[in-house]
Amino acid sequence: MIAGAHILLYSKDPVADRAFFKTVLEFPSIEIGGGWLLFALPPAELAVHPSDGEFVQMHAEHPMLGAVFYLMCDDLRSLMQSLEGKGVACARPVEAEWGISTSLRLPSGGEIGLYQPTHPTMIGARSN
Repeated sequence: MIAGAHILLYSKDPVADRAFFKTVLEFPSIEIGGGWLLFALPPAELAVHPSDGEFVQMHAEHPMLGAVFYLMCDDLRSLMQSLEGKGVACARPVEAEWGISTSLRLPSGGEIGLYQPTHPTMIGARSN
């Protein structure tokens, strides 16, 4: 039985990005040694999208599917204001048929997605 999911973010400055997730986003964490933090994440869901080319990351000597990481919220504009109050700038929101999205820049310079879905989600849904 699958017990959970483990997401890897590859960062050019993992120490700074770990501090961001801990102090700015306030994700609960544990240190597992050597400065490595594991973060508890909010509930998650998975969508499989078609690929337009090679989008892979080598891991454990195997080519793994590439992924894009989005955090979901109920009120994007309010969350953007809250993040701005913490010194975090978000990109201009973009509206699409599936929701309103933006991205936020991590201290490393990398970006992650943030969106308010307008489609049904699996968050809180009961599995059949």
